[in-house]
Amino acid sequence: MMTLSGTTLPIGSGLNKIRDMKSIRYLYKIGKGPSSSHSMGPQRAAELFRRRLSQTPRTIEVELYGSLAATGKGHLTDRAILETLSPLPVKILWLPEKTLPLHPNGMIFRGLNPSGEILDTWEVYSIGGGDLLDKEGPVAISTSYPEYEFNTAAEILRECEQKGISIPEMIRSRESADFYDFLEWIWKVMSDAVDAGLRSEEPFLPGGLRLARKAPMMYRAANENIDFVRNLNLVSSYALAVAEENASGGTIVTAPTCGSAGVLPGVLYYFHRHHRMPIKSILDGLIVAGVFGSIVASNASISGAMVGCQGEIGTACAMASAAAACLLGGTPMQIEYAAEMGLEHCLGLTCDPVAGLVQIPCIERNAFMAVRAVECAMYSLATRGEHLVSFDEVVEVMNQTGRDLQTKYRETATGGLAQIIARRKFPGITTTG
Repeated sequence: MMTLSGTTLPIGSGLNKIRDMKSIRYLYKIGKGPSSSHSMGPQRAAELFRRRLSQTPRTIEVELYGSLAATGKGHLTDRAILETLSPLPVKILWLPEKTLPLHPNGMIFRGLNPSGEILDTWEVYSIGGGDLLDKEGPVAISTSYPEYEFNTAAEILRECEQKGISIPEMIRSRESADFYDFLEWIWKVMSDAVDAGLRSEEPFLPGGLRLARKAPMMYRAANENIDFVRNLNLVSSYALAVAEENASGGTIVTAPTCGSAGVLPGVLYYFHRHHRMPIKSILDGLIVAGVFGSIVASNASISGAMVGCQGEIGTACAMASAAAACLLGGTPMQIEYAAEMGLEHCLGLTCDPVAGLVQIPCIERNAFMAVRAVECAMYSLATRGEHLVSFDEVVEVMNQTGRDLQTKYRETATGGLAQIIARRKFPGITTTG
């Protein structure tokens, strides 16, 4: 427990209860953008509901609530559901003014027989990173991975100090023999997304804003500059490349979400290509990043609809900061400090997507936070890693801050930048049903 300005903040306050942390394999999911909560989650929910039905229904009704309904059109929620349930007839109802009790991203699936009788009903929530929750608790995936018998950064630092081991060594001891095969697969998808984004010849992103792709031009600018400016442009171009692939519906890795998927690959790709970091080091960076992302997911939320963009891009920045500190030879304490700074300086960041698309301000934030992650790592390594506010405490504060944000700043596209730009007329854009 901690007290901040008279407010008591228990660890795990909010959606998730205190529990052993899941394997980092659960955090890294491969899928198509643009949104882990609004496209990957509903797609998985539709697939699971179809399996639940004891007979083929005449039609399926899907009710979308809260943030899912408010920005679902821009996030391609309907397309994800319709394609998954095809060729069954599907009726989607959009209810942006209503919410279900457990999370802003609520859905109700109903299967109806030819007589109009209900075969089955399922209330389910897309809680971020492609994960689902229903009234029974987290909806498990078919593959079973180990859980770690710790839940906080403090516990990780304590074991590393007591045993004289690194964070990657600590995690490897709890995983199976194919762990590095999994990480190599994740890294390949990440690096492929960078390459695809840099090679793209499409001038604009889909969605009606006619937002220009900037990754290729940023990369060209890098090659026209030298030293510090070149490095900034390179990191930015790699993060932009993945973010733009995500916005185009390309294949990416949640890190921890689709909307923030460019930060970690951008940083790792930069160190691998320009600092000749071997694959083994890159994979260790993925381990460290996954640990700090999983701490946030376990004790708070990575859902923009629940805690704003601080839970998405802030967590991504923390993950990339920790990974960069690891690659640069940081101690566990220095790595934790880098992660703490990465999240701390994103506190209060709102989620206000223009037109409900994962484009403005999402894409630029990936580039900016990739650069900031490198800065956090360098800052931390210039110290011994000692600092007053721990990563665990910042996670608690982020969790509470997110729940204090007004709904219009939590992925509903009804406030902030979304409200300003909504005054303009963009043809072909519909954010709700």
